[in-house]
Amino acid sequence: MDDDLTALRAACDRSLTGHGEWRADQLLATIPADAAPDRYGDGGVVTELETEVAGLLGLPAAAYLPSGVMAQQAALRVHADRRGRRTVVCHPESHLIRHEEQAFERLHGMVLRPVGDRHGLLLRAGLDAVAEQPAALLVELPQRDLGGQLPPWADLVEQVAWARERGAAAHLDGARLWEASAGYDRTPAEIAGLFDTAYVSFYKGIGALAGCCLAGPDDVVGEVREWRRRLGGTLFGMWPGAASALTSLRRRLPLMPAYLQRAREIADAVRDLPGVAVVPDPPQTPMLHLLLRTTPDAFTAAARALAADEGLWTWPQAVPTGDPAVVRVELPVGDATLALTVVEIRTAIAELAGRG
Repeated sequence: MDDDLTALRAACDRSLTGHGEWRADQLLATIPADAAPDRYGDGGVVTELETEVAGLLGLPAAAYLPSGVMAQQAALRVHADRRGRRTVVCHPESHLIRHEEQAFERLHGMVLRPVGDRHGLLLRAGLDAVAEQPAALLVELPQRDLGGQLPPWADLVEQVAWARERGAAAHLDGARLWEASAGYDRTPAEIAGLFDTAYVSFYKGIGALAGCCLAGPDDVVGEVREWRRRLGGTLFGMWPGAASALTSLRRRLPLMPAYLQRAREIADAVRDLPGVAVVPDPPQTPMLHLLLRTTPDAFTAAARALAADEGLWTWPQAVPTGDPAVVRVELPVGDATLALTVVEIRTAIAELAGRG
């Protein structure tokens, strides 16, 4: 982001997406002054967070790690080594394929096997294309790149059964499990309990500092802790991120149903705007994608005008699509979104779509 845009963003006093701007004072306020430090990930607020997350997920143990990339590499490596297999089945748009620089192949000698249509959900029927015996099945809930979609609950249960029938582990990429919990109207424990291991993020839906937990059986989590050290993730003091996660989790997890309700209100308010499409419609979780019939340059100009004239930050830019006259944006719903009225949100989206 260029300096001019950074200054424009900093001058805004309202935000459309998520919990608003990441500001140092607000993030530091999520770390209580009496938070107990750990020592190399042992004790203090780190242990407190791990215990609370294990309880929330209904799994025996959890380990705190500095990143989800590290957590999922570690968990899937453990599953692969235990089974003597190297293949992990996942959706073509999985974070492991798109955003991790071939880490599985280059660091762990493992293979990611994409299954299904990249534009559609991974469903049980699609798994019939896999003949080999995999080490694990990775399921992302919700599917972020599809606008936060969720597979039907019965289909999800069948996917996990497919993995178990083949002696494979079922692993949950639950970076946004808190949002999926609202979408399914089920507790995090009901969802995570289907799987052998589950990863959850703290900086995404709940807006804490970076960090995550990997939960599962005691012995698997114990091995994940060893991989955390091997991968350089057992820092001398991990307590700031853990304390921020604990504070934000307790504050925002109960708000997920309200965030979901606002996502659906937004869809209701904008679906009739010319040149605007909601994906999915209606939203299934507290996030949605918007397809806007406008050009990238026109979108950027409108976003800058909203920031300069209205003090409303939306997006720095939109994502191009296969159609040069259509762009896409992702709208995660959080505290900042709730602070705006639905009318204000509709007006802003109309402006961004060139229909204001």
